[in-house]
Amino acid sequence: MAWRREAASATKWSRLNTIISCPTSPNSLPQRGTRTLASLKTLFETKRGTVLPLTPNLARLYGCLRMPRPCARPHVISNFVTTLDGIVSLQAKGHSGGGDISGFNAQDRMVMGLLRAIADVVIVGSGALDADRRHVWTAEMIFPELAAAYRQLSDAMGKRGTPLNVVVSGSGRIDLRLPVFASGTVSALIVTTAPGAKRLRKQSVPDSVEIRAIRGSGGAIPAAAILDAVCRVSAGKLILVEGGPRLLGDFYAQRLIDEQFLTLAPQIAGREVSDVRLSLVMGKTFAPRDARWGTLIDVRRGKSHLFLRYAFP
Repeated sequence: MAWRREAASATKWSRLNTIISCPTSPNSLPQRGTRTLASLKTLFETKRGTVLPLTPNLARLYGCLRMPRPCARPHVISNFVTTLDGIVSLQAKGHSGGGDISGFNAQDRMVMGLLRAIADVVIVGSGALDADRRHVWTAEMIFPELAAAYRQLSDAMGKRGTPLNVVVSGSGRIDLRLPVFASGTVSALIVTTAPGAKRLRKQSVPDSVEIRAIRGSGGAIPAAAILDAVCRVSAGKLILVEGGPRLLGDFYAQRLIDEQFLTLAPQIAGREVSDVRLSLVMGKTFAPRDARWGTLIDVRRGKSHLFLRYAFP
């Protein structure tokens, strides 16, 4: 995976770090399909971590991206888009995905692709499959116009192939014919319970899919157990959690999120008193007794959208 390299790759990565700086105006032309995509304006940025080897076009669009140096345990980040009033999903048929929240904003999709391109693992809940049954959690899928640039970035970081796609489902009620499992585009890990694993194995399990059953009571799977299962399969050190809100809530409850990338969309969605619309975290409460306070480390603007990044201790 990305941070486990042969000596030659490690030397190459070290050499890249000595010559890379945060470019402000790359000379190369943007790739076809992205010439009209505006660059994000950096308002405030972190100075900690290693500068990643973004291609000139990605650097033009995003700016400088730093990530902490790899350490003993995985670095866990999350990425969501939310309305101004804190809604991340409208929970309406045909309108439950992030596109309806961001206004199908191209810059938001560009950032999503960028984070997937640098991630070793992408973790989602089974609800994400219901929102988009045809999706595969790769950079190329979310923003195909930048597929070549994303692959070049991954190669420069010493990655081998696409990130491991991890789907968490306590019930195991998942169709293994969906593209994320059956297309062979990615390797997939399903983290489930013993009854869920039994149900899944009644289907034809593709060679690219591994099923791991977590022991425990009930259908809930603790975030720590999910990470443990992932680490048994992948040596990757950068893990991206894309949700949903209940899964993210458990990661926050167990203090396993290191950084939160959050796109703030200029939309007021509204909510009825008994509304089922989801917020960033569901199923867990922290304040006032045990609030989770983050530190703002990065702010970028794309017209009326804000791209925020918080670090959590």
